[in-house]
Amino acid sequence: MKKYLSLLLAGLVGLALSACAKKDTASPSNTTPALIPVTVQLDWVPEPEHGGLFQAQARGWFREAGLDVTLVPGGPNALVNQRIATGQAQLGQGESVTTLLDVHKGLPLLQVAAVFQNDPSVFLLHADNPIRDFKDLAGRKIMARPGWIFLDYLRQKYAIDFTIIPFNFSVSNFIADPAFIQQGYYIAEPYFITQGGAPAPKYLYAWDAGYDSYAVLIANPDWAKQNPAALRAFLAAYIRGWRDYLEGDPAPAHAAMKQANPNNTDAFLAFSRQMIIDEKLVIGRDATDTTRIGLLDTARYARQLKIVEDLKLIPPEALKVTDVMSTDYLAP
Repeated sequence: MKKYLSLLLAGLVGLALSACAKKDTASPSNTTPALIPVTVQLDWVPEPEHGGLFQAQARGWFREAGLDVTLVPGGPNALVNQRIATGQAQLGQGESVTTLLDVHKGLPLLQVAAVFQNDPSVFLLHADNPIRDFKDLAGRKIMARPGWIFLDYLRQKYAIDFTIIPFNFSVSNFIADPAFIQQGYYIAEPYFITQGGAPAPKYLYAWDAGYDSYAVLIANPDWAKQNPAALRAFLAAYIRGWRDYLEGDPAPAHAAMKQANPNNTDAFLAFSRQMIIDEKLVIGRDATDTTRIGLLDTARYARQLKIVEDLKLIPPEALKVTDVMSTDYLAP
């Protein structure tokens, strides 16, 4: 009987210890926190203009920050702002001035970090084209996106007009016609122009006309308010990604870009990255180091709002700078 009681007691103690062990294993303190999903809608197919994103992803820095990031390729009809506004993406890449108008239309959008301190959208011209200034565009035919606000800005500032041919995302017309003028990203199209047998083009830079927009990261403001720590962690990893892509080995990002966009070649990726570096697009044309990666300037946003007000695209003082952008999520 005594032996039986001893065995019974030992069994009960074992069950108690087993239950405690299970409870301890299930304790939140011993589980790995779930990664926070973040979808980023790109404005175009994966290329070096997305270098910071792909480097941070390939290096594992988003995951280290507790984030499960999905980079969604874009294209001619990416509808970045609409996807962010409807919650299909939490973040996206776009252009700052166009986004101001979308905010005025009621889309919930908040610009939270710079991609490029200077948007690289330009007019491409053949090197021997006699046009030297924006005023010389009067009466000309230009292939460009009809919704590009810069076109209205030029008409107003220089009291000129020109004919717009809708953009077809090709440089074939440019290569064939020495008088052709078209909009382009000067970190990309010149490569394909020279590959097509034409000389390297020259540019009319939008910022030289006083239209100095950003390429930006845009967030859904409700998501940002509900997940401030996640957004700050994302931007910190993103900035780290840009710095490493520009100063370190770009191979991880380039491998990921080639997988996501098989049309990428090593030669194009190297060309476009070098253009970004040489033109200081990420850090700013007057910068000397990488401390300005991601930074936004409220004074520039005030000037951008003045542009769309003067064009009567929004009523005066319909928007404040704090309605459209925030630096709260960038590291101090």
